[in-house]
Amino acid sequence: MKKNLITFGSVVALLGALLFSIVPTDPAIAKEQNPTLAADSPLVALVTNRGTITLKLDAVRAPNSVKNFLDYVNKGHYNNTLFHRVIAGFMVQGGGFSPDFEKRATAAAINNEADNGLKNLPGSIAMARTGAPHSATAQFFINTANNRFLNHTNKSQRGWGYTVFGKVVDGIEVVAQIEQTPTGASGPFHKDAPLKAVIIESATVISQ
Repeated sequence: MKKNLITFGSVVALLGALLFSIVPTDPAIAKEQNPTLAADSPLVALVTNRGTITLKLDAVRAPNSVKNFLDYVNKGHYNNTLFHRVIAGFMVQGGGFSPDFEKRATAAAINNEADNGLKNLPGSIAMARTGAPHSATAQFFINTANNRFLNHTNKSQRGWGYTVFGKVVDGIEVVAQIEQTPTGASGPFHKDAPLKAVIIESATVISQ
């Protein structure tokens, strides 16, 4: 009679098969089993007439800014808006104007969260604002350089900085293409406006 021998290799193979069977490969299943992962790092796709930019937001370190941005996305605010201000070696800014330069209505301004430790590094997305620290509404910009001077240093009007709330995780080449578009006077802007419209055709939450 032959004895049934269990070899070390067969044990490893069996354990591997069992492990594979319990690890979800479907992203939807993974999100369901790890809901905080999606909630903490929602993804947003900006479909532009130059290509798609995918953003990963940081709801842990910039909760109010992320909620504000997602509210505008879900309301369709960013659909058919411009990247209206582009400065090579600095940033590209959008989210406030229609292609005919009509200014979009916004909700109330939000509190500045620039003291969250996130930096204005290349590829990061931050809230645009006026000279007042707590004046950000819907407009945002994507940094194309290490803009240290925009970082938080202290809680004075000059030192508050600009809130980073996420980063580009796909489509950075699209941002680079937008950054290099010729600019000048257009609409109400005397400079830095793309001479050929750069349009955000849609903004959609693809993971939340």
